Amino acid sequence: MSTFFCSDNSRQLGEDIIGSVSNYKTYILVECPPPWKFEAFDSKWIPENLRLLVDEIKNAKLPINFLLIANNSSHKVDRKTLLIYQKQDGLSSGYQKREFCLENLEQAASVINKWLWDRNSNYEIKTTATRDILVCTHGSHDRCCSRYGNSFYYQAKNIVCDLNLENVRIWKSSHIGGHRFAPTLIDLPEGRYYGNVDAETFKSILTRTGNIRCLEKVYRGWGILPKSIQVLERELIWRYGWDWFNYKVAGRIIEQSADKNTIRAELTFEKPDCSHYSYQARLIQDETKTVELKSSCDAQHESVFVKYAVASLWLTATNFASCSA
Repeated sequence: MSTFFCSDNSRQLGEDIIGSVSNYKTYILVECPPPWKFEAFDSKWIPENLRLLVDEIKNAKLPINFLLIANNSSHKVDRKTLLIYQKQDGLSSGYQKREFCLENLEQAASVINKWLWDRNSNYEIKTTATRDILVCTHGSHDRCCSRYGNSFYYQAKNIVCDLNLENVRIWKSSHIGGHRFAPTLIDLPEGRYYGNVDAETFKSILTRTGNIRCLEKVYRGWGILPKSIQVLERELIWRYGWDWFNYKVAGRIIEQSADKNTIRAELTFEKPDCSHYSYQARLIQDETKTVELKSSCDAQHESVFVKYAVASLWLTATNFASCSA
């Protein structure tokens, strides 16, 4: 009997991967060398104080996503990187980064606690505007992330080197969700997710060049927006092209039917020239794209994944006032 790979199955079914991104206010990324256990923060290098803090925050249901990250040097170097990405309020282009250089992982819990209480830490460092791209390689969580994620991680490193992009860091990452789209990645500080990525599409993502429609099969959505309206953002990407990635955006659900079959949503955005625009759209469940499949390699049963389509879209407002703060 052949081994089942959930990502192969999803691709064969032609699943539309937009709208598959969870909405988090904060990402906390802790550098820790693999191997990682199925539950990443149960891994052997994670100190007890950090494990307890992560459990406490998860139990409080705070919108914080904890991830482990690593690169080829993580098992060699004495110091460890801690990154905290916080969503910008209002019109936003993504997340704001704070970076800390730790002498050991035991310091991580203290630094995170100080950040939670809005206190400064001695371990924070000044950094340039770095782009952190996380490639999920968490094979103990799902074998597709090992099979496709690991090879793509090395491919991505080589592409960044070939393009001489000194401000881009490529990290291995623990489970980021959507392993049936492996290789899957997060592009921070924007917080956009991609899946089923190949070398050519990755070059376009890095350089924002080429036919924008290359994103059609790889763009999962933007983490600053609710899942159900990520399909609306993609529709505006097709209208505005790569320029869209320079805009600040805010989205909201205005109303939705009790069965969530129909949603009225709004996206407001600001261009670099400070002009503002608002679109509203009627989103409907798209039965032609809704699929029933196994969400992971080891899933016992199939799950239904509802997909939405933009039924109608209209411009509701324009404003040429000053830029937002």
